[in-house]
Amino acid sequence: MNKDRIYLSPPDIGSAEIEHVLEAFQSNWIAPAGPNLDAFEEDFAILVGSKHAVAVSSGTAALHLALSLAGVGPGDEVLCSSLTFIASASPITYLGAKPVFIDSEERSWNMDPALACAVIEQKVKAGKKPKALVLVHLYGQSADITPIKACCDKHGVKLIEDAAEALGATYGESSPGSFGLFGIHSFNGNKIITTGGGGMLVTDDAELAKQARFLATQARDAAPHYQHSSIGYNYRMSNVLAGIGRGQMQVLNDRVQARRRNFEYYQASLGDLPGIAWQPEAEGSFSNRWLTCLTLDPTVSGGLTREDLRMELEKDNIESRPLWKPMHLQPVFVDAPFYGDGTSQKLFEQGLCLPSGSNLTQEDLDRVIQRIRSLFGV
Repeated sequence: MNKDRIYLSPPDIGSAEIEHVLEAFQSNWIAPAGPNLDAFEEDFAILVGSKHAVAVSSGTAALHLALSLAGVGPGDEVLCSSLTFIASASPITYLGAKPVFIDSEERSWNMDPALACAVIEQKVKAGKKPKALVLVHLYGQSADITPIKACCDKHGVKLIEDAAEALGATYGESSPGSFGLFGIHSFNGNKIITTGGGGMLVTDDAELAKQARFLATQARDAAPHYQHSSIGYNYRMSNVLAGIGRGQMQVLNDRVQARRRNFEYYQASLGDLPGIAWQPEAEGSFSNRWLTCLTLDPTVSGGLTREDLRMELEKDNIESRPLWKPMHLQPVFVDAPFYGDGTSQKLFEQGLCLPSGSNLTQEDLDRVIQRIRSLFGV
């Protein structure tokens, strides 16, 4: 194998990021404070339509802070999408709470609104109201927020949106992550924009944003010496990484359009193959197509499976990846409650993410497509 590797979702960095980082070095603003950090937070809040944004070390850190500030604690139940990366669920356990996993709907692959509301109603009647609900917006496609938010509001369940994969997407005219008490975003190296590592917590509540900053900087009290009346975390983003984020934000729309073009090209070039279907773009929403995701039904494809497809691509040094393995199937959550009919499990068993980077060349795309078509003998 001597061909260059085609990665699933590599970073796409330009010159604006270098300029902001250089400013940080020239001004010696390296620590977790400085003008890049302030500007990144201000601009990001405007971008997503939230009043406040707090930049932190990861999306996981942002979710941990959100759950803590929502009052989640030992013994509480928190509803969570099952079809997601483990970072959507693990912070629930950090606080001693118990995740309750909700299945997907086929329309968006995200949490089933009717099922989520039925579970909330059932638990409220049993006197076990969930403390919060973590709603994931998967692979750049917004979940159906309105019915879930209405049910949460009705029963006093705190809605927290995991929009780590959905920056640049919309639900109606608004950004996923701007509807709940908190929204969280990720700037990991594989995301649609990156800071190399980092995340953002957004909220419309000024006091909660203030508390998030306090907790994220080791909960240091206002005193000339180091004094702490509560336990905090070392979660603040550095001024250097915030500089990368500022540059990346300038090209967010370009990155979204590039990934949508990837999806459209794949769909046009592979749509005639038997058994292949694509992640839907739900009515009333706009997906950023962070990753191009397909399903392959072996009962239609002549027995070819998702794993056959993945291994065929790997032979040509092309990275692809199965959809997230649902949380209720993870060994670490074997005892966690799950509600659903197995939609997320079927998606996992049949689903594959194709290379989707915004810096893919035409040659890269054609190489992926040709390898897939060859497996089908066409």
